[in-house]
Amino acid sequence: MNYTEKTYYYDYDSPVIKDIIKDVKHLTSQQDIIEQLYLKVRDGWRYLPFNIGLTKAHFKASNIAKKPDGHCIDKAILYIACLRAFNIPARLHLAKVSNHIATERLEKVIGTNELAPHGLVDVFYNGKWVKCSPAFNKELCTIYNVDVLDFNGTEDAVLQEYNKDDHKFMTYIEDYGHFEDVPLDFIRDTFKSNYPSLYERFKDQDHIVI
Repeated sequence: MNYTEKTYYYDYDSPVIKDIIKDVKHLTSQQDIIEQLYLKVRDGWRYLPFNIGLTKAHFKASNIAKKPDGHCIDKAILYIACLRAFNIPARLHLAKVSNHIATERLEKVIGTNELAPHGLVDVFYNGKWVKCSPAFNKELCTIYNVDVLDFNGTEDAVLQEYNKDDHKFMTYIEDYGHFEDVPLDFIRDTFKSNYPSLYERFKDQDHIVI
């Protein structure tokens, strides 16, 4: 299994994805492609954890690309689609995390500071899999006083446990593993078990900002 296939979700041959990657096509180094696409997704779409959608259409890369923002899974899917367009193996990695900074609105909406599932990306480069999180755009890192995460495929780049003030920032609670394609049923079931009332409100919605 090489994790480079085009799927319904990773529709990298769509015009909107082709438009995103056109500025990277001149690069000949796979490492440069990995790094530049990461920066495009990290900073080109504002991170918004209140961006809810539990349908197939919501998680389609070309649909995500048309929005100005997205949550961690959205941005992970978009990055994977872009990487696969260059035949670079990439897959979705899901986890459960606890966010400790600026969580007042989050806890008011979902009743907890725990996010499940949280989306990361596994990229296969130079003979090994490495993890990254393109979720937090540069501006958001400045607001929360968190180091900006860079990634070039050589080592893991996941959200930090502490911010620059040594305040607790992100805790990884549970690892759900990796997936070749977007596991819609697993995402829906995980969301339902963690946020049952929200699930009933949004299970059939393509895109809701709460």
